Amino acid sequence: MELNKAFFFTRLQYTSGDWNTDQRMPSNLLNSLIEYTTIPVDTKEKIIPLSDKALFSSPFCYLSGHKLVEFTKAEKENFKAYVERGGFVFVDDCNHDIDGLFAKSFESQMEELFGAGTLKKIPNNHALYSSFFEFEDGPPTTSVELNGWGDDLVHDYLKAILINGKIGVLYSNKDYGCEWDYDFRNKRWLAKDNTRFGVNIVLHALMR
Repeated sequence: MELNKAFFFTRLQYTSGDWNTDQRMPSNLLNSLIEYTTIPVDTKEKIIPLSDKALFSSPFCYLSGHKLVEFTKAEKENFKAYVERGGFVFVDDCNHDIDGLFAKSFESQMEELFGAGTLKKIPNNHALYSSFFEFEDGPPTTSVELNGWGDDLVHDYLKAILINGKIGVLYSNKDYGCEWDYDFRNKRWLAKDNTRFGVNIVLHALMR
């Protein structure tokens, strides 16, 4: 993507499950891009059905949920083609549970589309963790992990599907969507802005 064009956030709407989660998260993340970077930003979230070819104009896509992920034929075709053509999808498990319904069903879909074993842990020294802010220990921990919800684990890694050595699908069981789901005006009350890692994700997606 040319950085002189306004970045826009695309949420993928899929037929199964509950795609419309953490509704304040996109505006909060977009506010952080404005606050910390010089990237032109379109502040309105775009919602595009995964089966719609309009997806292919998106520089960055977000997909999340708690429930079953079972893509339709058209959704599978678009997801695979978008990623293989250089697109970037950030997928976040709202259950923060490696054995939960979303995790198991989404990972099964990825195995069907890209092959067994293609969704792999990425090292915590990956360029993702230094694309803007420095995260020396890898993915920052979320409060939902520390509160013991989901599988009661703090996940010290993220997974990804690499296309030609670059991340095409970034996959998290850490529930960043819930972590960043608050009004951006409330960030001033935080000791440290927890959306900074979201800036890294977007910058890495744009500069691969």
